Amino acid sequence: MISNHLHNGMESAKLMWSRLPNSEEGEFEGLSPTESSSGGGRSVESLDYEVIENYAYREEQAQRGRLYVGFYVGVKWFFALLIGIGTGLAAVFINISVENFAGWKYSLTFSIIQKSYIAGFIVYVLINLALVYSSVYIITQFAPAAAGSGIPELKGYLNGIDTHGILLFRTLIGKIFGSIGSVGGGLALGKEGPLVHTGACIASLLGQGGSTKYHLSSRWLQVFKSDRDRRDLVTCGCAAGVAAAFRAPVGGVLFALEEVTSWWRSQLMWRVFFTSAIVALVVRTAMGWCKSGKCGHFGSGGFIIWDVSDGQEDYSFVELLPMAVIGVIGGLLGALFNQLTLYLTHWRRNYLHKRGSRVKIIEVCLISVITSAISFGLPLFRKCTPCPEVDVNSGIECPRPPGMYGNYVNFYCSNDKEYNDLATIFFNTQDDAIRNLFSAKTIHEFSAQSLLTFLVMFYTLAVVTFGTAVPAGQFVPGIMIGSTYGRLVGKFVVSFYKKLNIEEGTYALLGAASFLGGSMRMTVSLCVIMVEITNNLKLLPLIMLVLLISKAVGDAFNEGLYEEQARLRGIPLLESRPKYQMRQMTAKEACGNHKVVYFPRVVKVADVVSILRSNSHNGFPVIDHTRSGETLVIGLILRSHLLVLLQSKADFQHSPLPSALRGRSLPIRHRISEFVKPVSSKGISINDIHLSHDDLEMYIDLAPFVNPSPYIVPDDMSLTKVYNLFRQLGLRHIFVVPRASRVIGVITRKDLLIEGDEDLSAVELQSASVRAQRDKRLSKRNADVEPPLLDGLLG
Repeated sequence: MISNHLHNGMESAKLMWSRLPNSEEGEFEGLSPTESSSGGGRSVESLDYEVIENYAYREEQAQRGRLYVGFYVGVKWFFALLIGIGTGLAAVFINISVENFAGWKYSLTFSIIQKSYIAGFIVYVLINLALVYSSVYIITQFAPAAAGSGIPELKGYLNGIDTHGILLFRTLIGKIFGSIGSVGGGLALGKEGPLVHTGACIASLLGQGGSTKYHLSSRWLQVFKSDRDRRDLVTCGCAAGVAAAFRAPVGGVLFALEEVTSWWRSQLMWRVFFTSAIVALVVRTAMGWCKSGKCGHFGSGGFIIWDVSDGQEDYSFVELLPMAVIGVIGGLLGALFNQLTLYLTHWRRNYLHKRGSRVKIIEVCLISVITSAISFGLPLFRKCTPCPEVDVNSGIECPRPPGMYGNYVNFYCSNDKEYNDLATIFFNTQDDAIRNLFSAKTIHEFSAQSLLTFLVMFYTLAVVTFGTAVPAGQFVPGIMIGSTYGRLVGKFVVSFYKKLNIEEGTYALLGAASFLGGSMRMTVSLCVIMVEITNNLKLLPLIMLVLLISKAVGDAFNEGLYEEQARLRGIPLLESRPKYQMRQMTAKEACGNHKVVYFPRVVKVADVVSILRSNSHNGFPVIDHTRSGETLVIGLILRSHLLVLLQSKADFQHSPLPSALRGRSLPIRHRISEFVKPVSSKGISINDIHLSHDDLEMYIDLAPFVNPSPYIVPDDMSLTKVYNLFRQLGLRHIFVVPRASRVIGVITRKDLLIEGDEDLSAVELQSASVRAQRDKRLSKRNADVEPPLLDGLLG
């Protein structure tokens, strides 16, 4: 057997963060076991975002000319177009379905309660129960990875962690139809978070050419094979989901940049922006088609845009204090929401959901019945209010039947000219309820008692519903909660300052922004989204104010909602800032005392099998010995590459000598695409490979398959610096070695500049090493011979 030590001073060479759980354990080292929403194990594994510049890769890149590079970049833009169209169509389908189910439900219920209240209540509960049951059944029996919003898992994916099953075709189907059932069934959740996951699934499926399991794949679409390219497509999908959910294309781009990605570049920015623009065009086209009456009960409510452009036009200095109070309230309630959902979700995963799918179905159905009873029953305890005198030109009708767009809902009122203010919020779709809370020129529409009652009940329902086995987003419920207490504060401001130009709807908007900021801790992207969905740029400074305050208050108590949920699911996110303790630690200390498992350049097949079975490392150093006996690290080889070599057996040889020493060139029997793990798949396992006794006695020369240029840091580098390098470059492994004793050159900025005749489009595809081999004009310069001025500016 091979020794587990590196000789001659290489004992300090360690692999950083290379131990990840196998598929049976489903556990990340140092973290609690992760579970899927169905109660089973959900394994996580790091993604290889780094380009593996092995010998086969360099040979393949050298054969590709500028025509292929142009084709490759063009295909990326074509896929960005397809992602935008696909996500937009999915959003249209979800919105039309939800609005039609809700419209039929409210129209039928309203017609029945005119004759019998009890019968109307039973029909209302049964319709909601049927929709919710269809959603939870799809999730528990068909697509368990589609439960929840999916944003924590996507943050992990774009951070370098692949959670099995989150981007499969069945997950896409579960998200679409599950969202229709859960949102149409009136639960206290939204469809916006699931739409982000839907866009990511569409992008991933396009990137891999479809689904081979369900025979929906196309060989012509199978262009992108690496995790790096798939990551870019999934980023486009996330931005497209936000753009489709809120009709906020710029907000979608900023959401992808601020919230879900940990790595960005300018080329990706252009494609994400293009995708979001396509989504906006698709959604706008669908809205124009629906305005002609071809979408059934679907009106303007499904595609979110709460126009408050006719609201409060200006604000005075004395209003800043109550607005700041709204920010503080949002931070406190948002932090409390995160903590309560964390405790409740932890209890569900560790106790309730371990009892099987039947318990999950019963839980969601019970919550559905309670939600229906509250939304239908509580308005009866409020007295109906006479309709105010409204301006004929305002477009506001009083009263109106439930389920129809507008304010002042007549719900079981004895007089035709009365409305129920609590039913205006409760007995309505969430989109229309928010539109009513944001509405201008409706002062005194809602009483303080009704707003407070709704706030307490809906806040409780949102906490209880979040974490159940249905697709659940928290954007719209958060806006509902925030706009309720914002409007409540607005009522006190109107009565205290006695000003006619103060609109309660303006404070409702600020309250919505404050709660989202206090819960999700987003700033720039959320600010732009709120401006886009309200169509009022004048409120931008106020939105910025409450977001900053609510985020600061919330950060004093806990982390954001998605970060908390990701940690609960065992997704090892690398946050934007390293921990404070890392400042006093070095790379060598972080390695611990674990022995390095490595391979020599020519290794016996039996030794490879033994090492792969005995540990769960995903990367191994490969060493060689010089003629003087010095140990030399020649590169890094991945477990997945070793498994491909063992399965193919094409590279087995009888001689223990390297190919170069036997007078032969390095053999290239594989294409790079053969080493790529299928997306959302566990790939090949060592247990799937069967080798004979003769196979085990043969050897493999690993030189053509190693990455000869892995990232290496000295053992005394601060762990903070290592952390930033690891995260910003999207790495999976870093070698820690003794400090180098010899300098062969210094590279400065001018060594990295590309001349005008260079093919700039190749920068995105080809590595610097390939271009350097083709173009010898870029040479290394020693620091002592550089011009003093340039050295000072560029070094």
